[in-house]
Amino acid sequence: MTATSGIEASGGHPGSPQPGPMWRRAMGLDILITDPAPAALPRERSPYAQPDLTGGPRRWIARDSGEFLFVGVRGGGPLLLQEPSADGELGPGDICFFDLHRPPALDLPERCRTKTFLLSRGLLGLTDRDLHRITRVPVRRDSRMGSLLSPFLSDLADTAVASRATVGEMLAWNAVNLLTTLATDHLREHGRAAADDQSALVSRILRFIDLNLSDVELSPERIARAHHISVRYLHKLFADEGTTVGRRILLRRLEECRRELAARSHGTRTIAAVAGHWGFASATHFSRVFRATYGMTPREWRDSAGR
Repeated sequence: MTATSGIEASGGHPGSPQPGPMWRRAMGLDILITDPAPAALPRERSPYAQPDLTGGPRRWIARDSGEFLFVGVRGGGPLLLQEPSADGELGPGDICFFDLHRPPALDLPERCRTKTFLLSRGLLGLTDRDLHRITRVPVRRDSRMGSLLSPFLSDLADTAVASRATVGEMLAWNAVNLLTTLATDHLREHGRAAADDQSALVSRILRFIDLNLSDVELSPERIARAHHISVRYLHKLFADEGTTVGRRILLRRLEECRRELAARSHGTRTIAAVAGHWGFASATHFSRVFRATYGMTPREWRDSAGR
């Protein structure tokens, strides 16, 4: 979006007793003030946006009326990082970062005011992973940074939309610097917790795979559905671990087949039966990937284990 100076005001329906949204666009930052609350947060429109596969948007719920501050971040990949659908509680004065490609749904009181700062991820110095982490937890009004910046950003927004162009641009630049500081502090405080959450989720997924190895229908789609995440996010989790979902399933099945063939070297169960029990639909495919992985055929491995 090309930055322009000045105020843009729209009054909504004729005769409406409430003022319309007030905008200030300057220095790569858009400031939007709405009163009363909007039905939805601003959203980035992209021809490359893909359907939301998370089973529903994350929702922010506020119990009390008042003023709420939102920071919409543009410039990230659409739906690159996803999380399970969840509800988050908001209080008046809280500051909440959100991805403009995937804004959370709002459940706010009818009589409240929202102030939204829209700026690029590049101005904030955030990666996709950073953005995913700081959108999980609001900056509370009573926190160390929230108590300092929430009232200041609120007053700055009011002044910026009501000032002449040159003053509005100077205020917008100060807002960018403040939001960059806030994002950095917020990431440092909550980044580790988000990483721990991701690690715990990966552990649960690995246990699920181990418990369902014998199911020939085990697939990324089924795994993602069982953990209430998208297939795209599932693949991202395994990419962070340096592997893929399919590779993990294949290696675990081969390990169990290898173990059972060694244990049953004097048994009557056929190699094809062992492969079928651990989820291989084709004995030929099983023999091929077994040899590629271990350097010998399943029969050679069973015979050597027997000796």
